Formats: sequence, structure tokens, C-alpha cells
Amino acid sequence: MNNDSNNPANPLPTDTAGKPVNVVERDLQDRDDDTRAVDEVITPTSTRVKEQDAEELRRKTDEIERKVADGN
Repeated sequence: MNNDSNNPANPLPTDTAGKPVNVVERDLQDRDDDTRAVDEVITPTSTRVKEQDAEELRRKTDEIERKVADGN
């Protein structure tokens, strides 16, 4: 398999003026807020963040259970 970018079967992307476009660099610089929300939903959060969220829920649950046991 030949990954030569000069291969006519695999031409470089160009803009409307016919100039080559580095689409990877363009996409990395694109800070479109519409796609950011989707990226954040699709991109998994770290295990550490999930562990912290679970610990916070455990603390809240324990606090509620203590209040119920005390009759408050």
C-alpha cells in the first residue's frame, strides 16, 4: 500500500482556490462550540472523576441515612 500524498488516487484536500489544506491542523484549531458539547459527551471522562463523583454520592447517602435514623 502506498501512502504517497502525490498519488492521484489519494489527492490532498484543497480549498475553493485550489490551495492545499491541512485538515488535521484546521480541525485542531477549530473551536466550534456546537461540536464541543458533542465531543464532551462522546469523550469518556477519566476514572478518577467518576470515583470522586461516586464518593461524593456515598457521603450524601450516608448523611441522609444518618438523618433518617436519628428521626430528623
